[in-house]
Amino acid sequence: MSDPRARPGARVGVDVGNARVGVAASDASGVLAHPVRTLARDAETDSDVDAIVALTKELEAIEVVVGLPRLLSGQEGEAARIARDYAGRLAARLGTVEVRMVDERLTTVDAHRRLRDSGVPGRGQRAVVDQAAAVLILQSALDTEALSGRPPGETVTPGGKRKKERRR
Repeated sequence: MSDPRARPGARVGVDVGNARVGVAASDASGVLAHPVRTLARDAETDSDVDAIVALTKELEAIEVVVGLPRLLSGQEGEAARIARDYAGRLAARLGTVEVRMVDERLTTVDAHRRLRDSGVPGRGQRAVVDQAAAVLILQSALDTEALSGRPPGETVTPGGKRKKERRR
C-alpha cells in the first residue's frame, strides 16, 4: 500500500464569502489545519488575494484549497461562480502552486455550530466564522487525501477554467 501522506507540505485553505475571506493553513506535514486570519474582500485592489499569495509563499505551501459552495442539490449557484472566479485569480498569481476546489456545502453552518458549542457568543462569531469554515474546508481536504491517496477536489487553472481530472 502506498503512503497516503505521499505529498507532505503545508497547504492554505480559503473560504470565500461576499464580504470576507477566511484563511487557514496546515502544518508542514499536511496533517492538521489551523485558523490564520479573516480578510476583508477587496475587489478594487485585490489586497485579500495579495495576502493569500504572500502567506502561500511564506509557508512554501504546495497547494491552496478553495471551498466550492455548491447548493444542497449539487448544482452551482452565484456563490460558486464567485468562488471559482476567486480561485482562478489565485491560480493566475501563484504560478506553480496548485489551486484546488473542494465541495464545501454547509461548512459555514457547521462552523457557526462548533463556535456556539465551544461557548463563542453569536456576536463574537462574525469575526472568526470565516476562519473556522476555512479550517473545516482544509481539514476535510487533508483527510480526504490521507484516505484516498489522491489530491482532493479539482484543479483550477489560471482564469478559473476547470482542468479535467483523470481517475486512477
